[in-house]
Amino acid sequence: MSWLFGIRGSKGDGAEPPLSLPPVQPGAEGGGDRGAGDRPAPKDKWSNFDPTGLERAAKAARELEHSRHAKEALSLAQMQEQTLQLEQQSKLKEYEAAVEQLKSEQIRVQAEERRKTLNEETRQHQARAQYQDRLARQRYEDQLKQQQLLNEENLRKQEESVQKQEAMRRATVEREMELRHKNEMMRVEAEARARAKAERENADIIREQIRLKAAEHRQTILESIRTAGTLFGEGFRAFVTDWDKVTATVAGLTLLAVGVYSAKNATSVAGRYIEARLGKPSLVRETSRVTVLEALRRPLQVSRRLLSKPQDALEGVVLSPSLEARVRDIAIATRNTRKNHSLYRNILMYGPPGTGKTLFAKKLALHSGMDYAIMTGGDVAPMGRDGVTAVHKVFDWANTSRRGLLLFVDEADAFLRKRATEKISEDLRATLNAFLHRTGQHSSKFMLVLASNQPEQFDWAINDRIDEMVSFELPRREERERLALEAGPV
Repeated sequence: MSWLFGIRGSKGDGAEPPLSLPPVQPGAEGGGDRGAGDRPAPKDKWSNFDPTGLERAAKAARELEHSRHAKEALSLAQMQEQTLQLEQQSKLKEYEAAVEQLKSEQIRVQAEERRKTLNEETRQHQARAQYQDRLARQRYEDQLKQQQLLNEENLRKQEESVQKQEAMRRATVEREMELRHKNEMMRVEAEARARAKAERENADIIREQIRLKAAEHRQTILESIRTAGTLFGEGFRAFVTDWDKVTATVAGLTLLAVGVYSAKNATSVAGRYIEARLGKPSLVRETSRVTVLEALRRPLQVSRRLLSKPQDALEGVVLSPSLEARVRDIAIATRNTRKNHSLYRNILMYGPPGTGKTLFAKKLALHSGMDYAIMTGGDVAPMGRDGVTAVHKVFDWANTSRRGLLLFVDEADAFLRKRATEKISEDLRATLNAFLHRTGQHSSKFMLVLASNQPEQFDWAINDRIDEMVSFELPRREERERLALEAGPV
């Protein structure tokens, strides 16, 4: 198409010389900038249009129609057009292939994104489940802690309530004891005043009665003496006249009296010695003292007991720290008393049942190198008249101990009650008097340890014989935990 634009071909092509182009207007070439100063400025969008090219093209088309190479040029143009169409089709197919590849890539990316989304959702579900599980565990732990705190608070409140009740009970007991003491003093004073007043008012009558009774008694005695003198005088006069009868009678009576007295005393001494050495009194329920009969029955146990070393006074005994310090001081003092051969001090242990009073008494005896004997106050009252004898036997038996004896009286308030206010029998009163007589002075042979749940019921004379009073309280939470640890797993 070079001929269309006035370009000459080569000489060998046999082509006709190209058509001449119309002359170019001055200022037409070189763009719209050249000669712009010769023309006025365009007024609209078609003011810059140059129709020269169209005219030249139309002229060339007319010349081409009259040229002999028009068909060839047309076929060449058609071939070029087909070539362009083929190129366009190949480009279109490449574009479609690229589009398909892009779609497949997009599908793969979407699948990958979906897979990642599913994985992320699965991870999110797992994380949510773990978080919920962690929250549930944390909530359960918080509930357990709250329940534990609530239980501890309830336990603390219960302990405070028990302590308050115990303090109130103690205050009430002290108040009752004080009031009873005041009432007793007032009653005794009133009785003394009434008795003195009655004696003053009835002094004349009483003296007259005494005078009459004395006169009657004197008259009766005189008449009896006269009658007896008359009878004995006649008999003695008849007996004295026979010297042989007098001698035989005096000798027989003397020998009989000596035999009876000797046999009675020897039997009594032998019985007491055998009972004190070979057996134990009936009131003693349990003892660590070794007797001859027990040594013959169980020689191995007796030898093991004799060869055992002194134990700690608080071994196996769980008490509060303050109470442990006090009873340890008592144990040290008791052991030193035994070593120094001094007099033992009497102790009263009071408190609720099951707080370790009996166990501590046993440990105290073993720690001090003494024997212990346990008796119960409830066994004394049913004995009646035999109670006095049984009490004396217990103390006689205690005085024969070589190592020293710790006499533990459990429930001592059962027979050591107040004689002034309590209604007790005469036998029990006599037993109490015998007990007071044997414990009137401290001894180096035995140590008296009383235990009671109601110490305010003791007779005042019993309180005078007590040197130490120890209160055994109920165990608190720390002591219960120590008991559980020492007891071990069930």
